[in-house]
Order: sequence, then C-alpha cells, then structure tokens
Amino acid sequence: MRELILLRHAHAEPASTGQADLDRPLSPEGLAEAEAAGRWLAERGLVPDCVLCSPARRTRETLEAVLGAIGYVEQRLDDAIYEATSGTLAALADSHRDAERLLLVGHNPGLEHLAALMHSGQSGDYRGMPPGGIAVLTLPADAAIEPGVATLSAFWWP
Repeated sequence: MRELILLRHAHAEPASTGQADLDRPLSPEGLAEAEAAGRWLAERGLVPDCVLCSPARRTRETLEAVLGAIGYVEQRLDDAIYEATSGTLAALADSHRDAERLLLVGHNPGLEHLAALMHSGQSGDYRGMPPGGIAVLTLPADAAIEPGVATLSAFWWP
C-alpha cells in the first residue's frame, strides 16, 4: 500500500491592491493552522518521502511550517499545481508512483475534487476541504491514480 496526502494551504491574507494572487502570504491564523497540520502529521508518523508544492507563497509558507514539525524531506515546487484541476493533480501524483508516501500541497477546488474522485469515483461528491485541511488516501502500491482506487484513511482540519 502507498499513501497520497493532500494538504490545502492554510488561511492566507487577502490580496492587497496590485498584489498578485501568487504572492499572498499566510495570515497569522494561517501560520498557526499550518503548524498544527505539521504536528498532526508528525504525531501520526505521516512523514512523506516526497513533497510537491504549488509555487504560490501561501503554499510554500504552509509547507515550511509543516516541515518545522516533521523535519526535512525531499521537496519540489511544481507550477502545474497552481490552479490545477483534479485531472492535472492525478497525473502529477501518478508520475510519482515510486514514492510510498507523497504529499501534494496545493489549492481548492482541485485538491478536494481529487480526494473525492479517488475515494468515491465522483469529483462532485465532496464536502469541502478547509484551509489547512489534510486528506490521507491509501491505495495499492502498483495502482494508477484513477477514480475509486483509494480509501480515505484520514481527514483532518484545524
């Protein structure tokens, strides 16, 4: 079995006048949420082998806070995660099948649609993934990322 962990960035500040969406930082509340997410992962031994993170500032800051709790792991920024659909995220995760535990740090609605699609087979069947929320999906080691292939083994939010 292998695991795919989906982490939505924590609460971010609203964009200031002229500020690009990619440059929005975490709010103080968001920083506390990201630190709590890291503690939750560490307490459960859910340390990933590899992390793929959106290049947005809020996702990078979320990941930095999480790494403060779980320690350093192999990580990479991937432009495809920003504004990604569930299909894009599925293809990206599938291209990293060699990782026993892969963490994707990104945005909604792509993350929540991917979680629903992998668990229930339908991307419209989701309850939402709040800022700082984590979905842990378990799937067979050799399985392709596809609808209905995974079990939602844990769901947490701050």
